[in-house]
Amino acid sequence: MRIVVLDGYALNPGDLSWEELRKLGDVVVHDRTPAELIAERSRGASVLLTNKTPLRADTIALLPELTYIGVLATGYDIIDITAASERGITVTNVPSYGTESVAQFVMALLLELCHRIGDHSESARSGEWAASPDFCYWHSPLAELAGKTMGIVGMGRIGESVARIAAAFGMRVIASGRPGTAGTNAGAPPAIAPHVPRVPLDVLLREADAISLHCPLTPQTERLINRDTIALMKPGARLINTARGKLIAEADLAAALNEGRLAGAAVDVLSTEPPAADNPLLSARNCIVTPHIAWATAEARKRLMDIAVANLRGFAGGAPANVVS
Repeated sequence: MRIVVLDGYALNPGDLSWEELRKLGDVVVHDRTPAELIAERSRGASVLLTNKTPLRADTIALLPELTYIGVLATGYDIIDITAASERGITVTNVPSYGTESVAQFVMALLLELCHRIGDHSESARSGEWAASPDFCYWHSPLAELAGKTMGIVGMGRIGESVARIAAAFGMRVIASGRPGTAGTNAGAPPAIAPHVPRVPLDVLLREADAISLHCPLTPQTERLINRDTIALMKPGARLINTARGKLIAEADLAAALNEGRLAGAAVDVLSTEPPAADNPLLSARNCIVTPHIAWATAEARKRLMDIAVANLRGFAGGAPANVVS
């Protein structure tokens, strides 16, 4: 079978191998595919693998040989699932490969918000410590996590892992599902982390010192963090988003940061990626922005590659796994 990888660079910038995939067919790997070349590069392929390159209905209609789409990620909103289903095209994704990496990154962002380690390191290296009249100094208030409350919005696998690590730091952990619920997200097993109290979202926003978003992007969760929900948060709360950029009304969050309403925010995702140069969070006070890398440890990417290949191998053998359509 002819296998085309439309945007392989993010998964494998050169430190992994495509060899196991090549054992399954004739493989062509493109580092990136611009919109105007998607149909051209996909023609003749029975298998397409994509991370962020979209496959919409009009493109799918041009590809009569296509029988399988493998998403090199967990989220699959880049695929027109209805069009694929109508054509009988199998679509798979890769769940759970980055759970521990993302949870680790959440805590790294929270610790950076509490200590500003990078800023203080740069200050010392630039000579400020050598010129200081005191044996130590700090540019921003330092915060201890023990005894504070971590609020997790969306208690799936990553949320559960964040809860475990936060508890190890001595934090009280509470969780909420999507708006209007006090339980887990739809589709998430209710037995996940039963020791973590579930509370309504408005209660979580009022009580949490740190809030970490882990819910999917749906019509109910888009712009979940906005002027009104920010108004419910504790003054001086910290917000972390490693889920989806559109969960946040970015102008509203930037305003709250610039006004000092919140102590800080750390976002690994933005509403458009790469962002426009004038995205308000890029210049907001006390805002850490990272380029969507929570998932990208070498270990997580290796797991992603292995699962993606196993998905295709299962499909070829008549037993597809991780099927979303």
